[in-house]
Amino acid sequence: METTLQHQQLQFSEVYIADITALKDIFLQASNLKRVNEIFGIPFLLVKKKENISGFASLVINETGTTDFKVYHKPDLKPEEKEAFTLHARKFFKRNDSGNYRKPEQLKSSIDRMINWLSI
Repeated sequence: METTLQHQQLQFSEVYIADITALKDIFLQASNLKRVNEIFGIPFLLVKKKENISGFASLVINETGTTDFKVYHKPDLKPEEKEAFTLHARKFFKRNDSGNYRKPEQLKSSIDRMINWLSI
C-alpha cells in the first residue's frame, strides 16, 4: 500500500524482505554502530525519495515494556519530511492490530529472531 506526497516527492510503503539490507545500512549509519542489535527492531514502514530508501519505522519495545516504534533515516531526509513520515508511521502503527504491534512478548521474540538472522 503505497502513498505519495506529491509536493514532497515522498513515497511510503510497507517493508519487504528485499528492503532489509538497505534498512540495516541506514540503521548502522544513524546509530553509529558496527552491528545490528535489538534496537533495530522489526521494520514495518519505509519512506523513499526519488526511488531511494531514505528512512524506515521499526517496531521496538520502549522503556515501559510496551510496543512502540522508532524512526531511522538518512541525513537527506529534511525535518518536515521526517515529520510527515513519522505522522504516517504513527497512523499505520495505531491501526494495526497484529501480534507484533500489540504483544510485547511476541515482538521481543520476533526481534531476537531478526537479529539472529541478520547476524549470520
